[in-house]
Amino acid sequence: MFMKKAQVLALLVAALAFCLAFMAAGVLVVSAAFMAAGLAVTFWVTRSLVRDVRRRRLDRPA
Repeated sequence: MFMKKAQVLALLVAALAFCLAFMAAGVLVVSAAFMAAGLAVTFWVTRSLVRDVRRRRLDRPA
């Protein structure tokens, strides 16, 4: 039983959509990892700045 041209075209489009879905999922995972790294660095810098400000206020005489 041979497939019709429309069926072959539909299979090719479905395969392309499937590949694009996997690529998008991979991009989402990589993007989420970079976002988490950026948030971690931002948190670390903010925490260190707040700690430095608190130390300077404590070291200063009243």
